[in-house]
Order: sequence, then structure tokens, then C-alpha cells
Amino acid sequence: MSTRPPASVPMPLSIALRQFEQWRLRQQGRARLPRDLWVQAVRLAREHGISKTARTLGLRYDSLKKRLAAAGPGQRDPGWTGVPSGPPDFIELLPGGLNPGSPECTIEWADDSGAKVRMHVKGIGVPDLVCLARSFRSDPA
Repeated sequence: MSTRPPASVPMPLSIALRQFEQWRLRQQGRARLPRDLWVQAVRLAREHGISKTARTLGLRYDSLKKRLAAAGPGQRDPGWTGVPSGPPDFIELLPGGLNPGSPECTIEWADDSGAKVRMHVKGIGVPDLVCLARSFRSDPA
């Protein structure tokens, strides 16, 4: 297996790929993937999609899909140790994946209280838009 992922793979998936490959190199025969690696894969699947995560990390699509469904849509993964502090004041979108001539759109969110956010974005991929939308819609429980 190659230790260098394709350029189109987001950095978090690239880092996880190296961790998965290191674990696989230390194994003899067929061993079950440790829980912490599954937790990481589920977290990445939420952010980047099941298919891309499974393909990049060399996991079975169905297995990752079942684990993602078992984790529930709004639950935090068991490895999460942070304390929610409410909605973010600022979200930075890094320009790593921007390409000239890439698509652009205007997004507007409104909540029940009437608060609105309107953004014009260019060159951002669908997984990044989904992640951004989830951060606005998540409950600061």
C-alpha cells in the first residue's frame, strides 16, 4: 500500500490513512481494527462522507455505514473530550482546496429565533459545505 495519498484527499484523511497503514503493518494475519481507529473513521465519515472515507482508509463501506448509523446523528463520538461552548463565533475556511473557475454559491441560514447568516463562497467542495451546515445546525447541548 502506498504511504502517500493522492493530492485530492483532505489532510485529515491523509493523516488517518498513515495511522491505519502503520497499524496494519504491525499486525500478523487478520486482526480486528481497534475501537479508537473505528471512532476516528466514523468521525471522518461524518465530515467527508462514507464512500470517500472507506475507500481512502481501506475499510468496507457497509461496515463503516453500520458503525456510523450506530453512533447516531447527533451523538459525539466516545473519544471526544471537549466541552461544547455554544455556537461558534467564527469559522475559518482554509483555501487549500480552492481551484480557479470552481463553483460558487450564496448560502443563508436562519434559526427559529430569527438570527440569520449569509455567506458567499467560491471553490468549496460539497463535503466542506455539509460540515459547515452541520456546525450551524448543531445543538450546543
